[in-house]
Order: sequence, then C-alpha cells, then structure tokens
Amino acid sequence: MSDELSRRSRIVKYLVAEFNSNKSLTEKFAVNPGSKSEMDMDYNYPEHLVAERIHMDNFEMELLTCRDHTAFDKTPASSDSEEDSESTAESDSPVDTESIVESKSSDNSDSSMSPESLADSEADKKEELEKNDKAEEQDTPHKWVILQLHGGGYIGAMRRQYKVMAGLYSEVGRGATVLTVDYRVAPEHPFPAALEDAMAAYEWLLEQGYSEEDIVLAGDSAGGGLAMALCHTLKSSWRKLPAGIIAMSPWTDLTASGPSYKENYDKDPVFGNDRSELIFDNPYIGDANPRDPRISPAFGDFTGFPPMLIQVGTDEMLLSDSEIVAAKARSQGVKVRFTKYQGMFHVFQMSGKIIEESRRAWAEVKRFLEEI
Repeated sequence: MSDELSRRSRIVKYLVAEFNSNKSLTEKFAVNPGSKSEMDMDYNYPEHLVAERIHMDNFEMELLTCRDHTAFDKTPASSDSEEDSESTAESDSPVDTESIVESKSSDNSDSSMSPESLADSEADKKEELEKNDKAEEQDTPHKWVILQLHGGGYIGAMRRQYKVMAGLYSEVGRGATVLTVDYRVAPEHPFPAALEDAMAAYEWLLEQGYSEEDIVLAGDSAGGGLAMALCHTLKSSWRKLPAGIIAMSPWTDLTASGPSYKENYDKDPVFGNDRSELIFDNPYIGDANPRDPRISPAFGDFTGFPPMLIQVGTDEMLLSDSEIVAAKARSQGVKVRFTKYQGMFHVFQMSGKIIEESRRAWAEVKRFLEEI
C-alpha cells in the first residue's frame, strides 16, 4: 500500500504528481511529439566506463563499455537483501534456477576407508569444487551486452536520463556492455520505424561478434514493449532469440484495454486524470492495426520467449499491461519473474538510488542477470 512507502519515496512520488499536474512545466519538460534527442548532451560516466557514438543510417546509438572490470569487487551492487525487497514488492514467480546442493561432511574420522567410503569422499570433493566454481562465477564480470530501448511513448526521443540508466545496467551487470538506441519516433516516423531501428541495432551487435546468447533486451515503458515486439518479430522470422528481456513498466497494449486504465486513472501520478493523446490516440500506430503484436506485444504468442523480468508499480494505469503479459507468457511456458512494487509510479526505477524501491528494483535486475 502507498502508506507503507518511506518518507523519501512519498516525497518523490508527490513531486512526480505535482510536475505532471502542472501544465506549464509539462509543456516545457514533458515528452512531446518531435522532442529533441539528448544523445549529444554531456554525461560524466565513471572512469572505468567508456562511451562511443555509433552512427547508423537512420538513427544514433551509444555503446558503453567497461575498460576496467576490477572496478567491480566482490561486494554486491546493492546491500538490499532478497528478503528485504519483499517488504515493499510482490514478486510472484522468480526465474527458475538450478539449486546448489550443499556438500556433506563426513563424520568418519577412521584413517582406513572402504572403497565405498573413498568413492563417497571423491564425490563430495567434486560436489564442493562445483559449488565453489559456481560461486566464483557469480563474482566475476558477466558477459552480457544489454540493448537498451528508451521509453517516451514512441513520440519522445532519447533523454539524458538513459545515460544514467546505461551506467546502472553496466553496474548491476558487473561491467556489462550497454548499447543505447536513439530510435526514430512518431509522428514523423510512425510504425514500423522504431521496430526497424531496434532490429538494426540487434543486427549490429551480431555483426560485432556478439551471439544471441550474449544479448539481453532492456526497456522501460514504450521501450519495454518494443523489446517484446522485437522478440515477436525475430520469432516470426524463425530467428534465434536473445538471452532475456528486462521490462520496466512496459507498455504492451496500445489499445489501452486493460482494467487498470480505469481502475488507476485517479491515482496514477504520471498519466492519471488525463486522457492524453500519448496513451489513447498515439500517432505511432498510424494506419496499422493496434492489436498487431509488433505494436502491442500483449496480443502476441510468447511461446519460446527467453526469460523475462517484468517490474511495475501498483499505482500505474499501465499495470494491467504487465499483468496480462506475465500471465500469458507463463501459461505459454516462459520463465517470468514479475514484481509489483507497492505504491510505485510509472518507471520509478529512473529514481536510481534515491529511493528504496528503486534500489531494490535495480538489485532485482542484478539477480535476474545472474540467474538467466
């Protein structure tokens, strides 16, 4: 419930609501059609991260790589434990992971051992070595390259905040490479422009020598839906799919047909109390069918999809977009970790380490990357 939020979280949520209810502020700073990209804005990454601009035919990208993996010591990226995160977040199906069987210690101190005992001892040693190897593997930098697809309702270009998020993805991925895509947006570039650019970025990574098993798609809001739309497109072309999907408050139903669009209309601090064009008459759709899974992935078949992490706030109008996809994907055999953060607003993860719920969400991303 919202009254369980920390004082800082309540303040941030109040400021978000105040900003979005102030028309003069939203007209100046909010996402608007044709808003200018902030890809060129300076951002001071930590010294161990290097950013490189990639020029594509129709759009720009930024590749963030780690040049010093010793920056990631053996301490976790967040001190929040799994148990702590459950106090404000409801996670109803974690990704299945292999359980590590604890080694058995022998109470037999007899110096003479039977062949059977020797065999058991060797098996115990092998089991202990395998356990240590797995532990060491989790302390080393991951191989992941994360393809980040920004939000903005398909009408807003990339904002500087996505450079911050790229750094966070690299951190929780223990030095993961992050490719941020500044894809084309509507109304100038309606569907399928954004999808074509996401596909081009995916192809570019493969051309650089990465394999599909190295790639994790990540996106928030429209970017989360676009990540799933990209997987639907790859699947329909009988292409190999990436290793996983991270979707933060994903927009998966551009028909706005889920129950939360009405149920949370009065309490959503971002989209609530306003039947904005962005949500209810988005120009990205153009003349296409809004139920096309490449536009609204919730209407697609998720069979064969890679593991997905879906995070959403309970106060979002887009809550049902996540609930419907999580339930549908699970029923079709997909491993889904779906977490509802109580009292949270749309893409609250942008708060980074400012509020407790966001810190826990990023810690959950870290665990997901370790588990898939």
